[in-house]
Amino acid sequence: MPGLLRGMARTAVVAGTATAVSNNVSRRQANKWAAQDQQQVGEQPVQAAQAPVAQTSDDQIAELKQLAELKDQGILTQEEFDAKKKQILGL
Repeated sequence: MPGLLRGMARTAVVAGTATAVSNNVSRRQANKWAAQDQQQVGEQPVQAAQAPVAQTSDDQIAELKQLAELKDQGILTQEEFDAKKKQILGL
């Protein structure tokens, strides 16, 4: 029974973290792109959109640290940690 509970807790933590990170990143990117669009409209003629440069934010660093702690505690495996890390960094 403890193994099942541990697995459920791990799944809940990973899913909750993934949702929170995804929502924060999406919101931040949308706001950034909207601000860039407003600046470009006033300064230059319309150009083809460029892909945004990926940057590591403080929120992403905090999430990675939290995931590392979960991995160190044995709650997450190395594979789970690597998968979440790639998702957070957008790789």
